[in-house]
Amino acid sequence: MKEKTDSTKTPPAYLRLYRRLRDEIVAGAYPFGGRLPSKRTCAEENGLSLITVEHAYALLVDEGYLEARERSGYYVCFRASDWFAAAKEQPPRPLPMTSGERTATAFPFTVLARTMRRVISDCGAALLEKPPGAGCDALRDAVRRYLARSRGIQVQTEQIIIGSGSESLYRLIVDLLGQGRIYAVESPSYQKILQVYQTLGVTCEELPLGRDGIESAALWASEASVLHLSPYRSFPTGVTASASKRHEYRKWAAAEGRYLIEDDFESEFSVSRKPEETLFSHAPDDVIYLNTFSKTVSPALRTAYMVLPPALVEPFAQKLGFASCTVPTFEQLVLAELLETGEFERHINRVRRARRRELRQG
Repeated sequence: MKEKTDSTKTPPAYLRLYRRLRDEIVAGAYPFGGRLPSKRTCAEENGLSLITVEHAYALLVDEGYLEARERSGYYVCFRASDWFAAAKEQPPRPLPMTSGERTATAFPFTVLARTMRRVISDCGAALLEKPPGAGCDALRDAVRRYLARSRGIQVQTEQIIIGSGSESLYRLIVDLLGQGRIYAVESPSYQKILQVYQTLGVTCEELPLGRDGIESAALWASEASVLHLSPYRSFPTGVTASASKRHEYRKWAAAEGRYLIEDDFESEFSVSRKPEETLFSHAPDDVIYLNTFSKTVSPALRTAYMVLPPALVEPFAQKLGFASCTVPTFEQLVLAELLETGEFERHINRVRRARRRELRQG
């Protein structure tokens, strides 16, 4: 029985020829504009097959060392003053792998992969187009319909803005409402909320949380005109605003020039038999609604959305309409497909049923 040889020890002939010619070109043995020997001549001089030389020359053309001219031959198009010298070759580095662990709320990978393949097949080169500044109409309209049937939020597509994660939307809100305002946040709250506002140079007030939301005395004593809230479940305390507190928030925002920012992260996974009520559905003129697909689909997609009150749509277009959307077209269309086919809501319902079972068994 013949002993197997390790084919990785000796590179194939075409690769050895490619490397030698590349190094000679970089060293100046073949000057810029100079012609290389014909493929047949090179094959005879090196004792190689014509196919081997063709492969080597093709690699040199692909990497920008040679230029093929029809019925003329191969000419050097590498010039050291224009290009980086060929780097010393390194073995390919494997992509970092995750642990592969999936949480109970993780979106089914097979469904996501299948949807991605379908979007690539159906949309083709359209995926390479730049998305509109506020986001792709397909996703914005899919979000609009989803909010109407699941959250009691009735809006127009033009009110919905797509951004790459909540933090990018926080910045847009400050650009829209202005840095001269005082912004209030829950204390304690998600650290990045305060960090973003402070980085943007706005004045922030931290209002202490009680058992059912921001303490009333602190709320009404605040000089802020913008209040950033997570009424469903504040992080890291887990405090959920009571019905009375939500009414109080709406009453506070009813004063002229005030706005609530409703950060509704993860509310879809509520174990309640009915969808959680939003502040926006009760006060659509005074609330900017925020949510993200980070928890419900994947944090890797970095896609979030906000819903503006009608009165802020035109100011947003005037002030920020020039800005490019920061979420790739492909990812937006994948999410639109998940919403339109019902896969998104089927996943949400699976997680909610599982959590209810856990509560009953616990």
